[in-house]
Amino acid sequence: MTDTAVAKPTQAPEPPPHTPDKQSWWRSDSAEPVRRNLGLVGVLVVLVIIGIITRPELYGDGTWVKNNVFTILQQASAIGVVTVGMTFVIIGGGIDLSVGAIIAVAGVWSTTLATQSYGTGGMIFTAVVVGVVVGLVNGLLISYGRLVPFIATLAMMVAARGLAAQISGKQTQVSTNATINSIATTKILGIPLLVIILGVVVAAGWVLLNRTTFGRRTVAVGGNPEAARLAGINVRWHTVLLYALSGLCCGIAAIMLTSQATSAQAAMANLYELDAIAAAIIGGTLLSGGRGTIIGALFGVLVFSTITNLFAINNLSTEVQNMVKGGIIVAAVLIQQFRFKSVTQLLGRKTN
Repeated sequence: MTDTAVAKPTQAPEPPPHTPDKQSWWRSDSAEPVRRNLGLVGVLVVLVIIGIITRPELYGDGTWVKNNVFTILQQASAIGVVTVGMTFVIIGGGIDLSVGAIIAVAGVWSTTLATQSYGTGGMIFTAVVVGVVVGLVNGLLISYGRLVPFIATLAMMVAARGLAAQISGKQTQVSTNATINSIATTKILGIPLLVIILGVVVAAGWVLLNRTTFGRRTVAVGGNPEAARLAGINVRWHTVLLYALSGLCCGIAAIMLTSQATSAQAAMANLYELDAIAAAIIGGTLLSGGRGTIIGALFGVLVFSTITNLFAINNLSTEVQNMVKGGIIVAAVLIQQFRFKSVTQLLGRKTN
């Protein structure tokens, strides 16, 4: 009797270990803010190179370069604070055309003789409260009055400018408070206080947007208000809070601008609403809402401030500067529609 060989069952070869695509994250939606911010850093580098080419005698002086950097940051401080509030409003699906007028009425109200008699605390308190109250009115008109944000804030822009002119009697109101006036000239560890205030507001805005329930609700409300409502979010009240936050930032900016000019008037912060919206857009905030970053908005502010500085040191007209700004805004909106991810996917198909 012969032994029969028993065939051993064959095992399927083990699949090779999965190696993740190193470029998969870079091409994903989560990396888009990083891509955009790097692009804005590249724009800043290009602007600096243009400055070096056009004015090499200035950029060859290290002391001048250091002072010029602080000058750009100080110029960006007030509009940067406003842009933080504007970014929240746009992410939440709204728009605020009244920020410049809110700054004007807050600045004028805080520099009246009656308010200045209460000292530094009274002036700061008045500016902040006026900004928040006007922002609340905007939010209530939009949420509960069901007005379109564009119309509501446009009406507030006109009304607030008129109120500021009425309070000031169409005159420039001089700030006699030494503490308020010194904010623009005070330095802490060599850093201007205005820049520190901007840094604190940006940091607080980043934490609020990225690390709190309020920030997640803001993105949800801007992305899909109906879905946010069904998820239990009080969309109307949240919208009110967003405009109040924008008003708060305007109140802070009013004190900063008053310190820089040592005065306030009804025409202050003219066209700040357009600069804030433009900075938020080129920083990656979608006008339709639901997406945006505080850091990107800050880079947007720095780009515009650097352009203004570049034109100033080259003695170029503001008309050309405005045309350049307009071109940048158009380019930023076009980039939002034709996203960088699509480019990488197209290149990926061509290389395969």
